[in-house]
Order: sequence, then structure tokens, then C-alpha cells
Amino acid sequence: MTSKIKVDNINKVSDDSNIIKKCGTTVTVGAASDGVRTGADNLQAADGGNLISQSGTTITLGASGDTIALASGASQTGFGRTGTVDWQTSSIKTATFTAANGEGYFCNTGGGAFTVNLPAGVAGYIVSVQDYNNTFDTHSLTLAPNGTEKINGGEGTLILGQEGQGLTLVYIDGTVGWRSVQENEFETPGSSFMVATGGNITTCGNFKIHTFTGPGTFTVCAVSGTAAENTVGYVVVAGGGGGGAVRGGGAGAGGFREGRNAPVDNFTASPLVACAPTNAVTVTAQGYPITIGAGGALSVSPTDGANSVFSTITATGGGNGGTQEGTKHAGGDGGSGGGGGGDPSGSTGAGSGNTPSVSPAQGSNGTVGNVRTGGGGGGATQTGGSASGPGGNGGNGGDGATTSITGSPVAYGGGGGGGSQAGTKGAGGAGGGADGGQSPCSSQAAQNGTANTGGGGGGQGDYSVSCSGNGGSGVVIIRYKYQ
Repeated sequence: MTSKIKVDNINKVSDDSNIIKKCGTTVTVGAASDGVRTGADNLQAADGGNLISQSGTTITLGASGDTIALASGASQTGFGRTGTVDWQTSSIKTATFTAANGEGYFCNTGGGAFTVNLPAGVAGYIVSVQDYNNTFDTHSLTLAPNGTEKINGGEGTLILGQEGQGLTLVYIDGTVGWRSVQENEFETPGSSFMVATGGNITTCGNFKIHTFTGPGTFTVCAVSGTAAENTVGYVVVAGGGGGGAVRGGGAGAGGFREGRNAPVDNFTASPLVACAPTNAVTVTAQGYPITIGAGGALSVSPTDGANSVFSTITATGGGNGGTQEGTKHAGGDGGSGGGGGGDPSGSTGAGSGNTPSVSPAQGSNGTVGNVRTGGGGGGATQTGGSASGPGGNGGNGGDGATTSITGSPVAYGGGGGGGSQAGTKGAGGAGGGADGGQSPCSSQAAQNGTANTGGGGGGQGDYSVSCSGNGGSGVVIIRYKYQ
């Protein structure tokens, strides 16, 4: 027969304090600092309801519908935590303090920055902090580990400086120390942010940047709950043209097109930027194929660069450099125009930029050559430089456009320099434009445009048709608010 003890309450003889008390459906085990031990299989109240029951190796406290409560002042051990903290809502922190394991704190830095000193690390310890009223961007909160302990594997403090930011840390071990397992920002109540994949992903503050140096897909997995945050910033650069052979003109840069989602995002952009809603790209939850234009090839009949494409934005490949040898031709039209070749009695014509026409313009014109010297290819923001002659200097390539869409200033879309048979080669424009060549080709070959800048190839200086420069390939960069 199973052993049973049926009682409503068990009290101590010495002071009549509760050991076990049942009131309605609430069972209280022990008083402050007390422990309870029983050798029976089941401990029941007088009405037959279980207080403690054992079946095999499973011990159950209370019955269905009961509430198990620790007496005021009592503590528990051995049950572990569930990855959460007890939020200290009755004690908003406004000055430096030391955190305790298992607690979360609302920190108000409205009166000035302060520090949260983390407790000495023990495996499984957990601490959370949260911006109380969106002031961390004005006055930051610093998390300081105990002694030489680490945070996320590194030594030193961790600073929270984003509006509405919150962080949960769990102590793992001496190698990693405190590990951040959850981070959030609740700057805008009820808002959510865009989530996307594709390309090489980096971050700059609250913005995520996807850079494509080859073909791919920009996939929007989820859109923002704020409509304005679904319009993305972008830079789309096409491939630069191939430089002209034999006293050839420098090639035009690939078309440069830039958009900025102002006023949501105000990164330092180029003079060619189009701000929302003009030419803005508003995205939805779908995949957007990315095309990266290749640079034009060197040849006696050089080729234009290829187009780069993102959504509704197409940047046109740069025009090739003009040449007067073989198939004599003028510089090509394109995103930026190619420079003219240097004919023995004059020059071939130059190509036109911003072809086809878009606003803001995606590039500039090339410049005609001179006797035995090639003109400079157009760059994103500057017309190709003039060649001097006869037998003088090749024209410099036009400068490209500088943007900080990635967080640092980078120039794209420089024109290629013109070649010279007897004088000085033209220099490539800022933004990946290639230098032209001089005679002899064996030691003074024209250069290639820089990859993933859309730089135009350099024009060649002497009679060889194998030494003019290839254009640089293009790039697509997409930027949006992600937190």
C-alpha cells in the first residue's frame, strides 16, 4: 500500500511557524530561509490534493491549478534560469552602478553618460540593459567588465550609443567572457526594419550596405513598417570603355548613377546624387537581379563598356577611345564619352557622355585628339582633358565622382588618359581611370581601368594595336536603414 500523509498545514513546534501551508489553491513551502525534507512518497492536504508526490524519479510539487510560492525572503537554488532577467522597473538607473546576475535595468542617461559595472563573471550569469527613454544617442551608456574579464572575446568596455538601444549579456567563460546574445533598438514605437540578403554586406551606423562586384541578387526578405525606410540609396556604375589603339584616345568612364534616401539617410554623396523621391528606388519583398557591366576590351577596334543594372536604374557603359589605325573611328558615346584619336593630319572626333540622357547626368564628354596624340576620356563629373600637338601630350582623363555611401569617401568613374606617340601620356582621371601609353609600347603600355570603379582604359601611344588599356568593370552598391 502506498504511504500517505494527509494534512492542511505543518507547523514547527518551537515557534508555530509554517513549514507547509495550503490556503485555497496556493501552497506555500517553508518560511524565510527554511528547508523542507520528507521521506514519504506523497504528501497531501486533508482534502486529498497533492502537496508533494513522487512517481519513480519525478517529484511533483502541487496539483494542477495550484500556485507554488516561496515564502517572503526565501530563496531557491538548482532550478536554473530560462534566459530571461527580472526587470527592475521600480529602480530606474541614472548613475553608475554595479549590476547583479539575473537582473535587467532601464537606464536613463538624460542627465549624462554613466557606467554599468558588470558582476564578476560566473558561467550562466545574465544581465540586461535597455535605453529608458531614447537618450543613448545623446549620452551613451558604458558596460564595464569586472577586472580583466572580456566582452564578446575582447578586452575593454562596450559603449551603447544608439537611440533606444538594449542589450542582453550572458557570461560564458574566460575566453569569450560576457557574450551579447540579444540586441535591439526601439527608437520608433511599433516600427520594424528592412531585412535583405545578397552581395558583400557591411554596416555604417544604423545603415546596412550591400556591395556587388559581380552579378547576383539583392533579395528583400522583409520590408520596413515605415514606408519611407523602404526607399534605398544606391550607386550603380557601368563598365569603362576600352582605350583606343595607335595614338588612341582615352576611353570614357562607365556611367555613374547615385540615389540617396533623404531625409532618412544623409550620407555624404557626390554632386550627381538624386534624392528621394526623384529617381528613388522603392523596394518590396522580392529578389532584384544585379547586373555588373564588364569593361570594354582593348583592340584596334576597341569596345564600349557594358551596362550595370539595379531595378529601374541602368548605368550605361563608357564609350571606347578613338583610333586612327585600322578601322579609323571617333571615340564612342556612352555613360561618359571616349576621347578622339590622334590622326597624322589632325584627329578623330570624341564621344558624347550621358548617352542616353538621364537626370542627373551619368557622365561627361570625351575630348578630341590632336596630331599624333589622343584626347582624354570623359569622367563622371569632368570632361576629358585636351591633347596638345603635334606629337605633344595626351589629354588627361576626366575625374569621376566621390561618394561616401559605404561610410568612407571613394571615387568612381574616372576617364582614361589619351596616348601620345612622341610626347607625354595623359593621366587617368580620379576614380579608376587608366593612364594612356607612350612609345614604345613594350615599356610604356597604356594601363587598364581599375576593376569595380568603371574607370576608362588608357589610349595607346605607338603603332602597336595590342597595348591599349581595358576598361574597369562596374559595381552596384545598395544602402538602407536596418535598425
